Amino acid sequence: MLGLPRGAEWIIILIIIVLLFGPGRIGKISGEIGRSIKAFRDGLSSDKENDQSTDSDGNVTPK
Repeated sequence: MLGLPRGAEWIIILIIIVLLFGPGRIGKISGEIGRSIKAFRDGLSSDKENDQSTDSDGNVTPK
């Protein structure tokens, strides 16, 4: 039965990835992924802030 890779298998997979892409390219890709995740989270938090508006009396006004 096939399952998730274990110990030595992960090391072999990581070596193959480094050989294919090189250490510089892997750093750039991980940085881009990190920035996109941060932008996604910022977008979600700004949506929550913009979902409900309140007037000076504290009443919620729907959009």
